[in-house]
Amino acid sequence: MAETARISLPEAAERLGVHYMTVYRYVRTGQLPAVRVGAKWSVDVADLGLTHRTVDVRSERSHNQSQRAARLLDRMTAGDGAGAWTIVDGALASGSDPKDIYINLLAPVLTLIGDGWSRNEISIAQEHRASVVATQIVGRLGPRFARRGRSRGAVVLGLVPSEQHALPALMLADLIRLAGFEPLNLGANTPAHSFVETALGADRLVAILVGATNYLPDDTVSGLVSEMRIDGVTSPILLGGRAITSKDHAIRLGASGWTGQDAASALEALENLVARVH
Repeated sequence: MAETARISLPEAAERLGVHYMTVYRYVRTGQLPAVRVGAKWSVDVADLGLTHRTVDVRSERSHNQSQRAARLLDRMTAGDGAGAWTIVDGALASGSDPKDIYINLLAPVLTLIGDGWSRNEISIAQEHRASVVATQIVGRLGPRFARRGRSRGAVVLGLVPSEQHALPALMLADLIRLAGFEPLNLGANTPAHSFVETALGADRLVAILVGATNYLPDDTVSGLVSEMRIDGVTSPILLGGRAITSKDHAIRLGASGWTGQDAASALEALENLVARVH
């Protein structure tokens, strides 16, 4: 007889051999049926095998995505905006949506470029050319993230002082908009007073998301959070990005929580926060 017991998402993650956030992403994208009671999700054990088969079926798509990413990396570092857009447009024509492009294509390519630059495998000139092309792609895709209907509330987001790369915030703002929130994007190199002014003036503020992709001393980041609190911000402040290594790290810096190190995890953290509140 088939097993019909319901289990929690952490238990499902253990059985599937993946991270909890991966299982949560399966639920949010419809790959794994789930039921929510209050703030807690549960899944049917019998559906776990189906999820494995679904992921296997998509392995070929992942292979194609890897090839597409390699071609996009080449065109971006060459500064070929038209060629890069042809690759993105081909992905859209093949069934990817703008969210897929951001999370599964453009963001991984940007990570490869950053890692290549840090290892001196990609020159500063190539990195700059790629950043310009990526900004062009985001500019063309941005309008496709518009969503009608009443906002679920405002989300302030920005990058820590001295962080010069605005692309992560631009992309996350689009994804937040698609999820039904109103993003108030402060971009790169955001001082505490800008976070404070925007947060205190926001209507139905849900959270403040602060990103750090490059290393900063912990006391610099904790000082930013502390200054916001001193100046009257009471809403949840979530830290994330590649420089914030774990939830414990974020909490030690004074944050209410951790957004993870990529856009998909940031969206999941935001949805988890809203689920807990409601």
